Amino acid sequence: MQWIGWLMVVAALLPVVSAGLAKAGGRRYDNNAPRAWLASQEGWRARAHASQQNGFEALPFFYAAVLYALYTRAEPQHLAVLMGAWLLVRVVYIALYVGGYGTLRSVSWLTALILNVVILFSGV
Repeated sequence: MQWIGWLMVVAALLPVVSAGLAKAGGRRYDNNAPRAWLASQEGWRARAHASQQNGFEALPFFYAAVLYALYTRAEPQHLAVLMGAWLLVRVVYIALYVGGYGTLRSVSWLTALILNVVILFSGV
């Protein structure tokens, strides 16, 4: 069961990874006004920022699916495997988003969504 908690922590850190990519080494990064600075970015930095935003958008459904699966008595080992798969797909999503591979990014987004639904009903 402890793995499930750690996987949830890793999921929460994925948007932070995207934020780090967007901000790291940026010219004239202004930590006093990071949102304005990020809004002015283009190219891969802008895409990294967008992947951060999407990461925060994806978390509520992921967490709700995991909690519902636990509530409906999903097998913890099976649930952890599904969660790991979701995390892997989300890491691929970030890489594809930052890399500018729009179609493949959308496929990975859809794959993560499907995995969320599978997680949701894994205990039923």
